[in-house]
Amino acid sequence: MARNLVRFDPFAGFDDIRKQFDEGVSRMLRMRALPATDVWTEDDNKLVVAAHLPEFSEKDISVDVDKGALVIQAERHEREEDKKRQYVLRESSSSFYRSIALPEQADDQGIAARFKDGVLTVEVPLKKLPSPKKVPITTGA
Repeated sequence: MARNLVRFDPFAGFDDIRKQFDEGVSRMLRMRALPATDVWTEDDNKLVVAAHLPEFSEKDISVDVDKGALVIQAERHEREEDKKRQYVLRESSSSFYRSIALPEQADDQGIAARFKDGVLTVEVPLKKLPSPKKVPITTGA
């Protein structure tokens, strides 16, 4: 009869609960993807940056040029007070930051940005760089 006895482990189910929790958290993190940012050039005349920011409004976004980099920032704060509920204040915030190194031929005076349908599009005109100069080589002294 003693062979049928099983030792009781009060913590045996915790591993399964932890695995389920970890899987749920990683699934939530995958679902909440970071905003996409696309960068490309058009005909070597301009650099275009498109940042998909659907949760932000135009007033939440700033575009700057700092030390040869295009800096896009977005920050949104929500604050709500409801006297009928148990809590006094409900706050949430989200932010986005992206710094893109500009090429040497970027014309930072002509940069234009527009925000439409949740997409910020920044166009950076590119100046023509002078062609390399060929230096003739002479023979002798």
